[in-house]
Amino acid sequence: MTAVIETRALTKTYGTVRALDGLSLTIPRGGVYGVLGPNGAGKSTLFRILLGLIRPTEGEAMVMGARVGAGVGDVAASRRMGSMIETPRFPPFMTARQVLDWLSLAHGLTPDAALVSGWLERVGLTEAADRKVRGFSVGMLQRLGVAAALITEPELVILDEPTSGMDPPGIQEMRALIRSLSEKDGITVVLASHQLLEVQRVCDRVAILNRGTLVREGSVTDLTSAGERLRLSLTPMAPAMAILGDRATVEGDALLATLPRAEAPALIRALVEAGVDIEEARWIGADLESVFMTETGSVQHVEAIR
Repeated sequence: MTAVIETRALTKTYGTVRALDGLSLTIPRGGVYGVLGPNGAGKSTLFRILLGLIRPTEGEAMVMGARVGAGVGDVAASRRMGSMIETPRFPPFMTARQVLDWLSLAHGLTPDAALVSGWLERVGLTEAADRKVRGFSVGMLQRLGVAAALITEPELVILDEPTSGMDPPGIQEMRALIRSLSEKDGITVVLASHQLLEVQRVCDRVAILNRGTLVREGSVTDLTSAGERLRLSLTPMAPAMAILGDRATVEGDALLATLPRAEAPALIRALVEAGVDIEEARWIGADLESVFMTETGSVQHVEAIR
């Protein structure tokens, strides 16, 4: 697994507060990677260190093979990454098209009309391309912020709350765009979002942080399948309970069986042979929110880490 981002014992303190506490994390190149955690877990601090905006107190961070803060190599790596951290702000008197032209120049690039139009189309701002930014909604600013992060055609992009302020169709469009950035453009996308269902749908892997430390990391499939159970709607209940024993719990008129998938066919045969009528058998998995709540012990409103 080739790492696009790697941190080793990364620590950042503000007085007596440890925003990051010895964080060691490896983010692979390619795909969509989610960074999650409750308020105060350290996401914004991590992103700012990766972007070279602040320095760590201890430890180190590597981005695309260059150590952050190392000098020339660090600058070269930064030019191959884009970002949108928190709510984007642009000169209100500019149009969306002018903003991307201006940012191209700021990056030392010659504005490319076709490229600018292409990114505006992909973020859903074609019709608003020549409107002044001062009239944009929060969702439209988010779309423009994503286009701004991509205008240099980076290899890596970091997006903080890319769907903030968007309605359900807009969220669906952004999800499709993020997947296409990975699958069509080959861009590694690292994102944070408090919408855990969207994270589950769009991300390949996630890291869950809590109080500046890594508490869980892995593929979304592995994290959610770990709590998978077989839900059986059946009658009568007694012989089924006798077969399953302590592997089953009652949920209304159904049983929830905890067992490996490979054992399900044998279980169903045993139930049928015992005279049990099975109306429905389906696997239900733990969703990402339940994994998040378990790992962080959070009782607050679930949000991306700050």
